[in-house]
Amino acid sequence: MTKLFKYLKQSWVAILTILILLALQATTELSLPTYTSNIVNVGIQQSGIENAAMKAIRKSEMDKLTTFMSDSDKNKVLDNYKLINKDNLSKDEFNNYKEEYPAIKNESLYVLNTKDKETIEKLSDILAKPMLIVYNMENRSEGNKLTDSMMSKMMDPNNMAAGQANIDRSQMAKFMDEDGNFDMFAYINAMPKDAKEDMLSQMDEQFVNLPEAMLDQGAITFVKAEYSAMGVDLDSLQMNYIFITGLKMIGITVISVVCSVTVGFLAARVAATLGKNLRAMTFKKVMNFSKKEISEFSTASLITRSTNDIQQIQQMMVMMLRMVFFAPFMAIGGIIKALSTNLSMSWIIALGVVCVFGIVLVMFTVVMPKFKILQNLVDRLNLVTREILTGLGVIRAFSNEKFEEDRFDAANKDLTKVNMFVNRMMSCMMPAMMLIMNLISILIVWVGAKNIDLGNMQVGDMMAFIQYTMQIVMSFLMISMISVMMPRAAVSANRIDEVLTTDISIKEIEKVEEFDDNKKGLVEFKNVSFKYPDADEKILHDISFTAKPGETTAFIGSTGSGKSTLINLIPRFYDVTEGEIKVDGVNIKNASIHKLREKIGYVPQKGVLFSGTIESNIKYGNKTASEELVETASRVAQATEFIDSKPDKYETPIAQGGSNVSGGQKQRLSIARAIAKEPEIYIFDDSFSALDFKTDAKLRKALKEETGDATVLIVAQRISTILHAEQIVVLDEGKVVGIGNHKQLLKNCEVYKEIALSQLSKEELENE
Repeated sequence: MTKLFKYLKQSWVAILTILILLALQATTELSLPTYTSNIVNVGIQQSGIENAAMKAIRKSEMDKLTTFMSDSDKNKVLDNYKLINKDNLSKDEFNNYKEEYPAIKNESLYVLNTKDKETIEKLSDILAKPMLIVYNMENRSEGNKLTDSMMSKMMDPNNMAAGQANIDRSQMAKFMDEDGNFDMFAYINAMPKDAKEDMLSQMDEQFVNLPEAMLDQGAITFVKAEYSAMGVDLDSLQMNYIFITGLKMIGITVISVVCSVTVGFLAARVAATLGKNLRAMTFKKVMNFSKKEISEFSTASLITRSTNDIQQIQQMMVMMLRMVFFAPFMAIGGIIKALSTNLSMSWIIALGVVCVFGIVLVMFTVVMPKFKILQNLVDRLNLVTREILTGLGVIRAFSNEKFEEDRFDAANKDLTKVNMFVNRMMSCMMPAMMLIMNLISILIVWVGAKNIDLGNMQVGDMMAFIQYTMQIVMSFLMISMISVMMPRAAVSANRIDEVLTTDISIKEIEKVEEFDDNKKGLVEFKNVSFKYPDADEKILHDISFTAKPGETTAFIGSTGSGKSTLINLIPRFYDVTEGEIKVDGVNIKNASIHKLREKIGYVPQKGVLFSGTIESNIKYGNKTASEELVETASRVAQATEFIDSKPDKYETPIAQGGSNVSGGQKQRLSIARAIAKEPEIYIFDDSFSALDFKTDAKLRKALKEETGDATVLIVAQRISTILHAEQIVVLDEGKVVGIGNHKQLLKNCEVYKEIALSQLSKEELENE
């Protein structure tokens, strides 16, 4: 797959944008469990109270709290709280505070005067312990071990005498309130500094083993009681918190959805662009292939590579941009978030990831080798299908339908068998992953419930931990699924890369030579030999002749003598093995391939037409050809008769491959196409074989008049086609055994004479 990254250069802006959006999406999705936890912990359990740093508190309660603070903590708290009452507020300010905190009518309040989050967190940490102590002292009940322990220590005579307290039992009466109850807060405030600090130090020891969650919950209980005492509407406070948090979650979700949709759009665009570029590059490369490269890959394989393989890469690219890049953000972020939620349960995450990787390793080992087989089987099925469809007429003629059906069925079953295996393995993957995720959820609830019971964790934190763990496992699951699917795309990428990096055998040199206008149309073969790539023996041996402008040079010989091979060397469909071919005085290897082929009007042995109309096919080699030229070309090619018989004449549709016209009509249109190009050199590769003798004669006569000064090269099987050629080259087993005109060859060339006598009688030959 890495080989394809170089083709993504033009999409780097889109890919960078995708990465930024994925990071934003991961951030939003990772923040949602925190908000869920806050709704449970703060919104439901704590009535919307976020921490111990109260927005307002009665002066009497603040005095009690500061009793259990060190001087530095007390100063820090009072520095961030402002004392307000009826006397230091304006009427409007007082009414506003009274509406929110009705208790201000009866006593002064301390109001928080900072919005700095860090400061508020520090204040919350300072206030938590005193709040728990004060609440327990104010609501003391039997069985409260913490309060009982602290009270016993404070009432211990040894502690009371510590630091020269000099407070005896007779002085205790002055610490009694109006109801006759002992005022512990007054008593503690009356203690000497050393004794008080010693007492506070001993009290701190009571909190060492107290879970943080329990301490926070105790402080929140005090805050709720204090807010109730001040007349604050706790139900409204709770609903406001839940509503605002819910709105934040909706906003974050909207951002996540927008990011996801945008990433999907950009990923599809990048993948589509990559697919388009790969198809274009593959097609362009194949267009430059010689017949050697085409035969190496096979037409069916090249079609599969240009369609199915690129489609696999395109789909993989979408998934890579949407999942592979997204999963690491989620996995790393989820691990950080989960560990910050509860470090003691991190082993559960590790266990889940190990289980996921275990399943993926099995899948990867079993499935990966099948993907290469799968693509080769697709090639095979395409090959069989193409052969059957193109040879349907022959199959029916020989009544071999059953044999071909069995051949197709065998290829189809092989592909289906491998596909079924791969799909079964892939379908087993998701249930296995879901089982792991559900078992992990149960394990988290089991362990989390124990932590909640011990006060080490809150319910919302457990819920958040489950969500984070699922996000982490899902991230590794996405990476795992991609890692299983990637081998198939990697196979496709290698197959495409093979095409794109194939060395083309017929190349154009950097500095090409210009054709000599003084030798226009001149074709020279000088000691040309040729053998097919990877062949052991030469097909052509030491061929030399010159075809002059204004003359017809014909090639004849037995089947397999190399006639078609010889003329296919002129447009450089193959390159000569030895010797050289010159056109217009220039070695064709040193000329521009495009300019060379522009000089040639080529009519192949088998007429090839393209979907479109009769006119578009005739104009194929000359898009600017006038109507007059098109009609002239048709007339010379003896195609006018059947064209005029069509209702739409030149606008008559031609089906793919010319399947809606006969072989002779197809051949005549191919000849008309070459004539309309008005080339310097005409090459007819046995192009008159489908014509009757009468049409053949008319066509050759008209062609002679039309071609004028052009060089005409004709490969023919029939003597009648080449009787009047100025030069006939006779080939036998790849060698030139005779060159001359018809009469000369009848006298001098035994091979030509044998061919002539096999087709015409002595009388007919003598009359020609």
